[in-house]
Amino acid sequence: ITSAVAFDILPLKLHPFSQSTPTGLDCVGWKRHISSPVITDGALDKTALTDDIGSEEDLYEDFRSSNHRYGHPGGGGEQLAINELISDGSVVYAEALWDHVTMDDQELGFKAGDVIEVMDATNKEWWWGRILDSEGWFPASFVRLRVNQDEPMEDYPLKVEGGKEDESSSGTRRFGMGQTTKDQMRTNVINEIISTERDYIKHLKDICEGYIKQCRKRADMFTEEQLKTIFGNIEDIYRCQKKFVKALEKKFNKDYPHLSEVGSCFLEYQTEFQIYSEYCNNHPNACLELSRLTKVNKYVYFFEACRLLQKMIDISLDGFLLTPVQKICKYPLQLAELLKYTNPQHRDFKDVEAALNAMKNVARLINERKRRLENIDKIAQWQSLIEDWEGEDVLVRSSELIYSGELTKISHPQAKSQQRMFFLFDHQLVCCKKDLLRRDILYYKSRINMDDMEILDVEDGKDKDFNISVKNAFKLHCRDTEEVHLFCAKKPEQKQRWLKAFENERRQVQLDQETGFSITEVQKKQAMLNASKQHHTGKPKAITRPYYDFLMRQKHPTLPTTLPQQQVFMLAEPKRKPSNFWQNISRLTPFRK
Repeated sequence: ITSAVAFDILPLKLHPFSQSTPTGLDCVGWKRHISSPVITDGALDKTALTDDIGSEEDLYEDFRSSNHRYGHPGGGGEQLAINELISDGSVVYAEALWDHVTMDDQELGFKAGDVIEVMDATNKEWWWGRILDSEGWFPASFVRLRVNQDEPMEDYPLKVEGGKEDESSSGTRRFGMGQTTKDQMRTNVINEIISTERDYIKHLKDICEGYIKQCRKRADMFTEEQLKTIFGNIEDIYRCQKKFVKALEKKFNKDYPHLSEVGSCFLEYQTEFQIYSEYCNNHPNACLELSRLTKVNKYVYFFEACRLLQKMIDISLDGFLLTPVQKICKYPLQLAELLKYTNPQHRDFKDVEAALNAMKNVARLINERKRRLENIDKIAQWQSLIEDWEGEDVLVRSSELIYSGELTKISHPQAKSQQRMFFLFDHQLVCCKKDLLRRDILYYKSRINMDDMEILDVEDGKDKDFNISVKNAFKLHCRDTEEVHLFCAKKPEQKQRWLKAFENERRQVQLDQETGFSITEVQKKQAMLNASKQHHTGKPKAITRPYYDFLMRQKHPTLPTTLPQQQVFMLAEPKRKPSNFWQNISRLTPFRK
């Protein structure tokens, strides 16, 4: 049993490119000639379907009967080459792209970044491998073959007396034209970056020309809103990537690839790569819309006809649309490998190092925006369970719950104290009252605009403004109206947590302004609508929905029966422990009022 969960969508026919696996025999140590296509800035090519093509069913059958077979130039041949190398006694290594967590003793578990020795690649989807003393099956789509198969497992060159590197070590062994092994390995990584970018551009072009252009001709089948849901902003990504690959080509040294200086290209485009955030956030909606449409045969035939006429590889549209999500996550892995084989004295070293950090930050930003969008459903659901709600919805101004807890609020003029539940969101603090009998029911009382407030720490003792003795207290002071709110916590540590939470709230607001994060009106309205529907049906809605890739099944007596799903944004970095924050809040606001 693996840790993965998947949406109920069409199965994906596995192909190396669909999982962002490097294509071509150079991945297993064979040199491949890299062509240099010319990419223009003009309009898309005019090669397209004619308007009068008959029915989708007829077109699809015509292609099937004429025995058209459009494969990817590396698919089966690459797998055959791997097995030939293994059977010849060569050692083939793969690097884990995602964690594979399993409780099956016949499967091989690993973490992102682990190196696996591939011992059997006969099956397309499940390979047999080894890590140290452990052997087992693992999903081929979770790994990519190492670009440098001849690299020793040790990361450090051998040392000899006097602290100098051994001339026979891998780091200084010479190839032709004065290249060291490290230079040759850097050449391999550079070639992979360039070739995969060219492949990716072709892939994006195929989607834009093969699918989107044809869909727009069929207004009877697709509305603009549907196309926006299915394809997101992939045309913007295509335009961005065309410029990016041209910049890479200019920095690519064809005669001596190891001398190429590509780090500056990633630094130049790091801001533009943030457009992937919109695409990644929309991708689950695209999968759901495609799943709905492909229950109707005419859409299945239409999409397949588009694929065949564009001569695209044999995977379904949802598989093609996954590639941009995988691509933005692959950049940090490629740059980490490039940095590993770049000498500190190399002119590109500092730029590659900075580019690696920049692309990690881009991936983190995309992850964070995705998490924030998932949170708006929880916030909408929370609000729907509060009794006597007044005023605008929380989502009008806020998208993140920072902190919550009980405080004693002291009000003028008689310094009346009231025990209340407070929920601190970005931009606002919401005050609620617990039901006297049902303590898990909350009633809306008021809210405070945090944009106008400053936080004042109050020492224990008599407060001169309210003329009472206080302990563990702090104030919110409005700079415009001079209005003051006094709060007391039960314990000193609770007070400190609140003060820290107020700092985090201001930091979050500033970060959102700097990064341009915002939630569209459509997203807000949809979240509130979903919460309203859920509330009326009385069925609890799943608070968290992990975002995984497609579910693929492989029936084989000696293989696992289901293929686990890699999480979309998972790099080889420590994970945060799951938080029980929302679960604690749900105890206060159950689904039944």
